[in-house]
Amino acid sequence: MKLTDSMPKMAGRRYSATPALLEVRDLRVTFSTPDGEVTAVNDLNFSLRAGETLGIVGESGSGKSQTAFALMGLLAANGQIGGSACFNGQEILNLPEKQLNRLRAEQMAMIFQDPMTSLNPYMTVGQQLTEVLQLHKGMSRSEAFTESVRMLDAVKMPEARKRMAMYPHEFSGGMRQRVMIAMALLCQPKLLIADEPTTALDVTVQAQIMTLLNELKQEFNTAIIMITHDLGVVAGICDRVLVMYAGRTMEYGDARSLFHQPSHPYSVGLLQAVPRLDGPASTALTTIAGNPPNLLHLPPGCPFQPRCPHAMEICRTTPPLSAFADRRLRACFKPLEEIL
Repeated sequence: MKLTDSMPKMAGRRYSATPALLEVRDLRVTFSTPDGEVTAVNDLNFSLRAGETLGIVGESGSGKSQTAFALMGLLAANGQIGGSACFNGQEILNLPEKQLNRLRAEQMAMIFQDPMTSLNPYMTVGQQLTEVLQLHKGMSRSEAFTESVRMLDAVKMPEARKRMAMYPHEFSGGMRQRVMIAMALLCQPKLLIADEPTTALDVTVQAQIMTLLNELKQEFNTAIIMITHDLGVVAGICDRVLVMYAGRTMEYGDARSLFHQPSHPYSVGLLQAVPRLDGPASTALTTIAGNPPNLLHLPPGCPFQPRCPHAMEICRTTPPLSAFADRRLRACFKPLEEIL
């Protein structure tokens, strides 16, 4: 398995009218708690095509991870799902466990934030990789071993064959994440969900993992949902971006357009809080005033209005998600020209 370094970068490209691989409509995730019902995801809508990367960004508690867990069928026992998620023509929300396991094994995969908690500390990396292929692809032990080594080579693992006999604690954080990526790609899934895959890694390893994911999606035409709070990660790999706050969509659109001209005050605030190398060295970072809301006691109307520098009286009613450009949406009452 060889990755082609010379393939063109895909971020910011335009797409033909091909059918969506994943179509999410009115996704709602709620949790029953002793203090009341919490709505973690509120009427979320987005679509994703093969070979496309969607970045879902927002502060902690915005509903990013719960969106991924809902799609993968990994919600906590007190969680309930509403709405629709059609994957490759099949409704996947609330599927029976047997069908869901088969789907997760063969067509959808997820990379978690902390690979150490996702890998079995009592089994070698080789045992964990080969087990996937033997169980889901019916390979013999020797075939599974050969394919696992090949996949470790594909994710740029040094001395891949030797690493097969090692345990997770013998790997660095970046190497463990490469193992998780290799494991996720063994069955060549159509959709890969990456939940903060670089948070615990230093910046050099982060860049290597992002480059790797970009190469892998080009090689296999895999669709990727990248969940992150790091807008630098989004700029490097994502084609489209969904900005979430308090479970709702604030802005949705092409990554290049969103970075060049963010249309929602929350998106503007997130971007102004990112250090830049192309500005004056004395430029101070801007922070978003206040804190994310308590999901049990959301403010009326737009959930961002208590922190928004542009808040108006009308913001105490919920703004609709409105289209204003090619495949771009925003939920804000403020006239667009006063934000751009």
